[in-house]
Amino acid sequence: MRILVTGRKGQVARSLAERAPAGFDIIFAGRPELDLAAPDTIEQTVAAASPDLIISAAAYTAVDQAEDEPERAQLINGEAPGVLAHAAREAGAPIIHISTDYVFDGSLDRPYVEDDKVGPVGAYGRSKLAGEEAVRVSGADHLILRTAWVYSPFGNNFVKTMLRLADGRDRLTVVEDQLGNPTSALDIADGIFAVAARLREGSGGLNATYHLAGTGSTDWANFARHIFAASAEHGGPTADVEGIPSSQWPTKATRPANSRLDSSKLSKAFGYTAPDWRSSVNEVVRRLVTT
Repeated sequence: MRILVTGRKGQVARSLAERAPAGFDIIFAGRPELDLAAPDTIEQTVAAASPDLIISAAAYTAVDQAEDEPERAQLINGEAPGVLAHAAREAGAPIIHISTDYVFDGSLDRPYVEDDKVGPVGAYGRSKLAGEEAVRVSGADHLILRTAWVYSPFGNNFVKTMLRLADGRDRLTVVEDQLGNPTSALDIADGIFAVAARLREGSGGLNATYHLAGTGSTDWANFARHIFAASAEHGGPTADVEGIPSSQWPTKATRPANSRLDSSKLSKAFGYTAPDWRSSVNEVVRRLVTT
């Protein structure tokens, strides 16, 4: 199965490269040959690759910066996925599009399911929701995967930031009133390949939206505490964590108070359930601290 992945350096793209099982021919396309801000490059790249499946992994992910440049976020996250999906339709290939928990406003007191009302509270979330809608109306066979609180051994993410800060500080203040599912990009990659394997077999499940997030939930402060506990086991940096309300840590973009996602629909449809978030954090921290 020939798979075209948008992006090379992102957390999901690098995790897909690491986790690719036998039988999948993976092509990674990024700038300059595929630039989400330049739609013409998208169609040309897809046509040249002639893929059996497209994974739309590249995105504009600077949540706070999106408040200053919403037009750019909308171009990359909102419009480009539609162009990519149209190209997928022309190529006769289904598309798996990665989306986010930030399409929800965070007001529910339970994990979100796929059919819950969307209502993003920031420019980033609005741009990602627009991308979902563009993929849905493109006419391409598609599958939208929403995920949350992504971290990995690659790129910039919360786990790496906590370890870096703890290397020079004994105490950190971390928000404790936002809930979510920490999700390893390595687990996202495993889930995507589980979906791809079923699609290769001709199984159903297309033209739908699914959640793919780590099993279990926590808040940012306890997420940080677990990172440091895992780090301590390998002689890595640690720090005390003081939990604070979001009001004491103002950011340009508003974050949902509840980002928890219910991933049971994906498990039932494709037989994949991400591991408990703690075990996945332990593995990523081990890699970061010992290598």
